[in-house]
Amino acid sequence: MQDFFTSQLDEYSCSIMGYRGDEERVVIPAKMAGKEVRILFDGLFKNHPEIKVLKIPRTVTNIGSYLIQGCTKLHSIKLPDGLTEIWEYAFAKSSIEEIVIPDGVEIIMPYTFKDCKKLKKVVCGKGLKKICEGAFEGCDKLKTVEYGPGVDVSPLAYETGIPEYSVHEKAMKTAGYSEVGKK
Repeated sequence: MQDFFTSQLDEYSCSIMGYRGDEERVVIPAKMAGKEVRILFDGLFKNHPEIKVLKIPRTVTNIGSYLIQGCTKLHSIKLPDGLTEIWEYAFAKSSIEEIVIPDGVEIIMPYTFKDCKKLKKVVCGKGLKKICEGAFEGCDKLKTVEYGPGVDVSPLAYETGIPEYSVHEKAMKTAGYSEVGKK
């Protein structure tokens, strides 16, 4: 069983505001009631540990906060190429291990991946301009964040909460990372 609850944005598009279901494989439709799905609202799949596969349609441009928190069996997620905004805490406290951020996303907001204890690799698209404070806070297994030159990275982007261990300092010496302030 999968039920999605929507809210109309305009005459052509809608937002998915709620989800009720118990299946391991969730496929979000590209259209509902004849309108393209553009936004996945805050907490849409929060505390659904049964979800193993989540298919997001290419029509989605915005992902809300806490989208997959508590989805402990979901280890990877493919984001659509048309995505432009990912809100704070969107993937926080989830079990994802790797993720590719599409080219249209310019900012990794504060705490987007907070406490993703299994996250190891993030590949950012060409459009990325900024990684905010706390974006990877508590991501203790994070080994690689790939992004192009000129990205403004907060010195607190990689805080672990462990005073004697700074992922950011380690990151500055690791291939795949760009140095803060270097163009």
